[in-house]
Amino acid sequence: MDMPRLGTRKLYFLLKPAFEQAELKLGRDGLFNYLRKEHMLIKPKKNYTKTTNSNHWLRKHPNLYNGVDVKCPEEFFVSDITYVKSHERTHYLSLVTDVYSRKIMGYHLSDDMSSENVVKALKKAVKNKVTNQSTIHHSDRGLQYCSAIYQDELSKNNMTPSMTDGYDCYQNALAERINGILKQEYLIEKAKNGRDLKKMIGEAIDSYNNRRPHTSLNYKTPNFIHQKTEAENLLRSY
Repeated sequence: MDMPRLGTRKLYFLLKPAFEQAELKLGRDGLFNYLRKEHMLIKPKKNYTKTTNSNHWLRKHPNLYNGVDVKCPEEFFVSDITYVKSHERTHYLSLVTDVYSRKIMGYHLSDDMSSENVVKALKKAVKNKVTNQSTIHHSDRGLQYCSAIYQDELSKNNMTPSMTDGYDCYQNALAERINGILKQEYLIEKAKNGRDLKKMIGEAIDSYNNRRPHTSLNYKTPNFIHQKTEAENLLRSY
């Protein structure tokens, strides 16, 4: 119920201990076949709405993220804005994600894409940081991220701006991927209004950070990797 569109590989990882306890011999391929037979395989959703306006005169910063091997949490953050609809209207969700752990560090839902609203997600991400190291903040070249209010917040918190070379979603692929996970795996039903949607998003992000296994994290959760690395760094300091 919490993760109704979870992929079959991740579902098998979570169910395997129960299968073994019940002495049920069912491999991953067998689970795929069973779900296919019962018409329960997930069909991908394809929809796209452009939320980036990079046709402006504000300064665009160079791409510092391309080809970099990220080695620890809070070394790189990626940010993006995506739309989410309720029965009431279209809303905009701003997200800031830690690249290494895939943890969503900050988010904010608003009724517009103003810089004043987008920067609120960044402030939450800064508040949730557990290290004092400098962070590179990567985003598209949207007006909100180039704005003075956003750049001032980055500078105030020892964060270096990095931006895509142009309008190319693949240069901010991780942020786009997080958008897709939330919208395609969690926010399936359309909320009645913004207040209900805000609650749904809070529950979805909590589940994503703490319960959803990631293939790229060896089937660990984002929060586990984030906290594990923090604990290891503390032990090294002693």
